[in-house]
Amino acid sequence: MTRETMKIVIPMAGWGTRMRPHTWSKPKPLVSVAGKTSLEHVMDMFKTLPDPENAEFVFIVGPYLGELQVPAFIKENYPNLKAHYVVQHEMKGQSHALWLAREHLKGPMIMCFSDTLMETDFSFLANETADGVAWVMPVDDPRRFGVAEEGTDGWVTRFIEKPQSLDNNLVVVGCYYFKDSAQLLAAIDDQMQRGVMLKNEYFLTDAISIMIQRGAKVRTQKISTWLDTGTIDATLDTNKILLEKIGPQVGKFEGANVEIIEPVAIHESAKISNAKIGPFASIGANCKIENAQISESIVEADCEIKDAALTRSLIGKQAKVKGRGDGHVMQLNIGDTSSVSL
Repeated sequence: MTRETMKIVIPMAGWGTRMRPHTWSKPKPLVSVAGKTSLEHVMDMFKTLPDPENAEFVFIVGPYLGELQVPAFIKENYPNLKAHYVVQHEMKGQSHALWLAREHLKGPMIMCFSDTLMETDFSFLANETADGVAWVMPVDDPRRFGVAEEGTDGWVTRFIEKPQSLDNNLVVVGCYYFKDSAQLLAAIDDQMQRGVMLKNEYFLTDAISIMIQRGAKVRTQKISTWLDTGTIDATLDTNKILLEKIGPQVGKFEGANVEIIEPVAIHESAKISNAKIGPFASIGANCKIENAQISESIVEADCEIKDAALTRSLIGKQAKVKGRGDGHVMQLNIGDTSSVSL
């Protein structure tokens, strides 16, 4: 028996304002963390699908940057991937994004936000009987998030955005499975017809609540690791956690008088001299680093760092940083092709 094709929907059309200045020149999922782009880390999660070769990806991208860069990135790095691209010109929310992609949705599907990195094994979906699954993680204070409310029978009864109480701490992390795309799309149609919105956006949790009201059985899948790349600080924290988990990723780069404090990720094409790298530093391809100290930072590809000591910094592609050479430690956040000289 041939298994139905799993559709993997990854919405990434947002402006990424909390990741400025990096998102002036590239979509948020193409920012690097722990030696890869965030998007590559997301794609790695789906290697555990029951039948990964029988999956189609639907990328919902934003106009201009996403529309141009994401298809090119996927073609270069995943040339055999079955992929569709949908442009969301108006930021009207998650349900609206899925509605725009409806021509590509049939049968089972997973929707996962592009800045949600989590530890899970999707292989259980081979025998899943529920109409929907929402990945959740218990947190100490759920009030900044959305939570799933479960009934005494274990099924989800509704979702609550930014709850006032601490009683329910099952925070939804931004990944959902639906046994039948048509069931979700019908609920989204109802949601949009009724104008069920919050701050002018159609939230997916409202559509799922409509599914539940119509009799759908939705359960939670608990996880213990959920990482975020939605802000600069969160991305640097995730960089640290991933490097701790994955371990050192150091190619045979060209170097002289280099002290490495693991864990770090250093691309093999980097050129480094008279430098101290780490801990928790990620150095991209073709970087040139001289007389520098870099820790807890991400330096993207083609950068030049000289006479500088950096910590908790995110340096965009092709950026140049020249410090004072006196060991004064700096914390920088500069975008692609920028230049800083002190």
